[in-house]
Amino acid sequence: MKLNYKRTLCVGFAFFLICVFWQAYDNTMPLILTNKFGLKQTWSGFIMAIDNILALFMLPLFGAISDRSKNLKGKRTPFIITGTIIAVIAFVSLSFVDNIQLKKVSAVSAIDDPAALAELYENEADEELMTPSGDKFVLSEVFSETEFTEITSQITNEDGKLVTNPRYSNYVVPARQAYIREVTTSSPSTLIVFMVILLIALVAMATFRSPAVALMPDVTIKPLRSKANAVINLMGSAGGIIVLALGIVFATSSVKNSMMSYTVYFIVIAAVMLLALLIFKLTVKEPVFVEEMHAQSRRFGIEEEEDDDKSGSRKLTKEEKRSLIFILASIVFWFMGYNAVTSKYSVYASTILGKDYNTTLIIAQLAAIISYLPVGLIASKVGRKKTILAGVIFLGVAFGAAGALRSDTPAIVMNILFALAGIGWATINVNSFPMVVEMCSGGDVGKYTGIYYTASMSAQIITPIFSGFLMDKMGMLILFPYAVVFVALAFVTMTQVRHGDSKPAPVKGVEAFEDIDN
Repeated sequence: MKLNYKRTLCVGFAFFLICVFWQAYDNTMPLILTNKFGLKQTWSGFIMAIDNILALFMLPLFGAISDRSKNLKGKRTPFIITGTIIAVIAFVSLSFVDNIQLKKVSAVSAIDDPAALAELYENEADEELMTPSGDKFVLSEVFSETEFTEITSQITNEDGKLVTNPRYSNYVVPARQAYIREVTTSSPSTLIVFMVILLIALVAMATFRSPAVALMPDVTIKPLRSKANAVINLMGSAGGIIVLALGIVFATSSVKNSMMSYTVYFIVIAAVMLLALLIFKLTVKEPVFVEEMHAQSRRFGIEEEEDDDKSGSRKLTKEEKRSLIFILASIVFWFMGYNAVTSKYSVYASTILGKDYNTTLIIAQLAAIISYLPVGLIASKVGRKKTILAGVIFLGVAFGAAGALRSDTPAIVMNILFALAGIGWATINVNSFPMVVEMCSGGDVGKYTGIYYTASMSAQIITPIFSGFLMDKMGMLILFPYAVVFVALAFVTMTQVRHGDSKPAPVKGVEAFEDIDN
């Protein structure tokens, strides 16, 4: 029994384009909201959680709707095509609205321009703005006018390299954001239009995420789903790496480009998504693949048992429900920790570490990609639960150590820790989704996919807001300790899961077919 890797890769292009969108969204939206609209971390976190709020009801809803779909192109494919096209149009439109806001704040938008800095110096920052030591300040109380106008966003360090000036990040950038916040408050129309278009993009993405993810178990027999999910996640990570590489090319993480126009960058991201959609449409014949999966399942004697009703759904036993509750709790906790870091790291890296976040995140993604297939194989040998627990430990250790790093720490140290985090996250992701859908019948795959994402999105609603609030009140250094606490809670709840683990195919003669391809 072998996985058809070519087919799984083709199916994975749907998840690839999803990850391209979300990587670009997570990296750029916090910067746009704070730098261009002057929002505080708490409000930025709230807006970053809107997609997860929508997901609470839209992912289960559209997962269940796609389960019942009778479209000739398949249950999932029409949702993927329509949702992607709408999301791409809305995403590119956001950059045009961002350009309008950039013109409105042009008085202070030029980095290191003496006239722009003078404008900031003459306008007091808002009353809640704090210095790094926790004192309220206005720029005139921190710098003399001469000192202030001589500050640049980059200085040469002792190694002769250009780095972000800490005084620039700690004082000038917050002051600029405070000034822009006043502009936005006095004329909020651009922010309103931005939010309406953003909502359209998020709704479009939510309509096809569950159908896209449910397609993998639709075309893959149960014993091979961890391996298949490894391939799907590999495709997702590849999409993330492409976006991060583009971030380096466009220098989106540079303080120097904090007030840049994102139009060309967003168009390139949209083109990558559309190319992936085209490949998916040309290579994935959903009805054919699904029928072949059922034929293979019958061949090995593992066709999913179905009730007498036409939906093919079945009720969980009391013990299965208990396991489902604990694995969903685990999903909530590890996403609380992980998403806090991913949604805030671009800000944390530039403010606390003075480093490029793109390189670090690329290394994490590369580590995950290298890990996906081995993790799938390991899970098939030792079980999904044990493999997940190991991944949770890796993630907790990496975040715990990362919290101790500062701007003078060599970049290689953070890169190593994020590589470890990438391995841990890959280990968790490859096996957690198959554990959830292992408990359902074929007629409920979309529904249980929605349940899985409801758990993960619930965490991602809360954690950007809560972590942003703590960062506003306690400082940015709270980010990694926050993440460690929730990762530790995930370890505790995961130990209580008793169902959904990988198990050998319960058939006579399956072993005899070990070397037979799909």
